[in-house]
Amino acid sequence: MPEKEVSYVPSLFSPVSLGKIELANRVVMAPLTRVRAGSSGIPGDLMAEYYRQRASAGMIITEGTYPDRSSQGWVGGPGIATAEQAAGWQRVFEAVHAQGGRIVLQIMHAGRAAHPDINGGRRVLAPSAIAIDGKTFTEKGEQPFTVPEAMTTTEVQEALEDFVAAARRAIEAGADGVEIHGANGYLLHQFLSPAANQRTDAYGGSPQNRARFAVEVVTAVAKAVGAERVGLRISPEITLADVFETNRDDVLATYGTLLDQLRPLGLAYLSVLHTEPGGELVQQLRQHFGGKLLVNSGFLGGQTIREEAIQRIEADHADAVVVGRALIANPDLVERWQGGHPENEVRPELFYAPGAEGYTDYPFLQTD
Repeated sequence: MPEKEVSYVPSLFSPVSLGKIELANRVVMAPLTRVRAGSSGIPGDLMAEYYRQRASAGMIITEGTYPDRSSQGWVGGPGIATAEQAAGWQRVFEAVHAQGGRIVLQIMHAGRAAHPDINGGRRVLAPSAIAIDGKTFTEKGEQPFTVPEAMTTTEVQEALEDFVAAARRAIEAGADGVEIHGANGYLLHQFLSPAANQRTDAYGGSPQNRARFAVEVVTAVAKAVGAERVGLRISPEITLADVFETNRDDVLATYGTLLDQLRPLGLAYLSVLHTEPGGELVQQLRQHFGGKLLVNSGFLGGQTIREEAIQRIEADHADAVVVGRALIANPDLVERWQGGHPENEVRPELFYAPGAEGYTDYPFLQTD
């Protein structure tokens, strides 16, 4: 009799390929804002050490990195708008690769979440002239968000070209890939949302029109650096920075058409931030995308714990799990989770502080 075929069930600690990026395990470090790049936006030795320490994660996604100075969303954030910034990232990538790690750079245009007191007095551009209701921290302290200028079609194209140029710089500097930030209330997400996007041209109105800019950006970046090195992050239904998406039918229509159009590209992965990664919406969008799925829920109200991460893979909710706070506090998190070891407590009061404290001083496991 022929042997019974045994189906392979992956574990959190088994390898996986995301396009051309080979991961040793399925724990992915989330893009985490840490504001250690100073006024120059150039990653220095401290940032290189921070990422180097966490290289045992299957893949690191860097903090959001601005493609053009005007798109900078916070004080101390890194950029990849200049050769000097790219050279700083090159040192980070080399440090991670020396430890056998994989690292992709997240490209993030803040859109209306930018501010003149953050981006050096430059203009703030967005899909529509609608301000975020709230304040942001600037070099002059807390300031109300400004009313952005609605982008012309020429400025939409220029923003796309900034994404492409940033992606090229990242790959040339040695990144394993790039992630396009289409989530968390930033520029691409602003175009997707009917609350933030009230345009009447080809980039506004219908779900297909609102998805157009994201489709064009991801397609252009994929053409420039290879789709197998490009990921996209989205956060459907997640209200951040007044990007409201409250109608499930509209969300499905908008993100469905986005992913239907990106599917033929063969991207490395789709990363989804949502409260219910195993729920109907995320899994429906997974079918539209047709490729590798990363999920992230911890940002939204609690820390992703070992048991949840293991269960996500074993239940086939995703191909890898994006983890934030646990990797801040435990640079050797994969070893700790694999061995069931205790974890360090995270110190959130130091997330956005300057210097090494709460950044590179979390202890590793002590082995005799």
